[in-house]
Amino acid sequence: MSNAVVWFKRDLRVHDHAPLAEAQGVDAALALVIVEPAWLNSPECHPRHVAYWLDCLAPLADALAARGLPLVVRMGEAVEVLAQLRREFAFTRLFSHEETGPGWSYTRDKAVLRWCRAQGVTWTEWPQTGVVRRLADRRGWAGRWQQRMDAPQVPVPVGFRGAPGFALRPALPTLRDLGIDTPPPALPAAGEAAARALLDGFLAGRALGYRRHLSSPLTAETGCSRLSEHLAFGTISLRTVHQATEQAIRRGGEMSERDPEQRALAHALRGFAGRLRWHCHFIQKLEDEPAIEWRNFARTADGLRAGDGSALQPIDRTRLQAWQEGCTGYPMVDACMRQLHATGWLNFRMRAMLVSFAAYHLWLHWRAPGLFLARQFLDFEPGIHWSQMQMQSGTTGVNTLRIYSPTKQARDHDPDGTYLRRWLPEFGTPAYPAPIVDERSAMAAARERLHALRQTRDARGEADAIQKKHGSRRSGLPPSGARPKRALAADDRQGRLF
Repeated sequence: MSNAVVWFKRDLRVHDHAPLAEAQGVDAALALVIVEPAWLNSPECHPRHVAYWLDCLAPLADALAARGLPLVVRMGEAVEVLAQLRREFAFTRLFSHEETGPGWSYTRDKAVLRWCRAQGVTWTEWPQTGVVRRLADRRGWAGRWQQRMDAPQVPVPVGFRGAPGFALRPALPTLRDLGIDTPPPALPAAGEAAARALLDGFLAGRALGYRRHLSSPLTAETGCSRLSEHLAFGTISLRTVHQATEQAIRRGGEMSERDPEQRALAHALRGFAGRLRWHCHFIQKLEDEPAIEWRNFARTADGLRAGDGSALQPIDRTRLQAWQEGCTGYPMVDACMRQLHATGWLNFRMRAMLVSFAAYHLWLHWRAPGLFLARQFLDFEPGIHWSQMQMQSGTTGVNTLRIYSPTKQARDHDPDGTYLRRWLPEFGTPAYPAPIVDERSAMAAARERLHALRQTRDARGEADAIQKKHGSRRSGLPPSGARPKRALAADDRQGRLF
């Protein structure tokens, strides 16, 4: 008998799902979701993440039940859950997508691999993004990304031979079942249908002005795709988004002579298409060097800031708390933090400004602010998050220093104070605090320290090595809309066996 378990992690969908499609060919199949204590207890996890994850599970369970595949939801460490499930259902194959996650998930996957080998279970993993496992060299990476994204989407399974003795539609756990008593703030719609509706609306016209709208917190709320949490939880595949975007660009190009709006839409979508490539480029950094979750890319930056594990001074808790609570005395910083508390989302430029302010104005090491932001961001994606925390803090050793002035950001993106009035009602009253630091002197001191560090011989030598391993120039990131030159490699179509 060929029995298989499809292990769902950050891929909560039935469309373009290679492990799920593979399960159609076995004698009996079962779908598995594990509620892992290592995740619930991790410093990045927030009740809003768990609540949204549960909201994603409900439509997935319905879609699987409609196709005859039972879904089992178990709580516990992965190896223990798999061992118990194998006593109930003698599976010999385990199917899943690859995952580039935090350290706890990396440790978990190594333990699962050891268990599979000891038990004679064949574990097959498929890539679901452009991130490449065991990448030897970054040269040509963008070409491989293009090949994967242009490959045909995996057909949606029609039906399964479900494992006997398991309910098709299980009762899903609640937040209270998982020990979470405080309900999170309102969440956006979850699941595949919600993801597709967002994508369709964006491509149909909401993307007009995207390149301009994405910078301002006023216009980004509706002018961005708002697909980030769906990509993070896998309710839509990156390939689906890429192919639909490229199709819309081609359609706009064909209609551009007689419809200027379509030409403008195609131009906006080319900017969006480029960001899909950068999405995987940053995750690839964590895949290639998992330690960047904890330590500086550039080791010459060790000990530079308070709160670094190698620094003599502990982090300034007063400054950190003021930043976390949105009480720094800098209105744009505080308003952005208040929006983040309330919604779990913020546009990219304002995220960068928050990190820049913590790193340069407050001179805090990125790890503690990064954990706080990880809990706030509903769309927390470890590879993007930690790569960006370091890039915006100036510890990659290679990227241009980006020191954002919160005063200039307010002037450029909220000139009449609409955003501030919405999220910071106490601004302009005696209740609002004075600035926690002087902006000009703090920026000048940070710039001087970082520039001095980068001029040292050790820093310049280290930067060459970092650029060689992680640099985008070696990756060959193409302009959006470029077409693939070669067919997709066979191992990317078929998954990898362990």
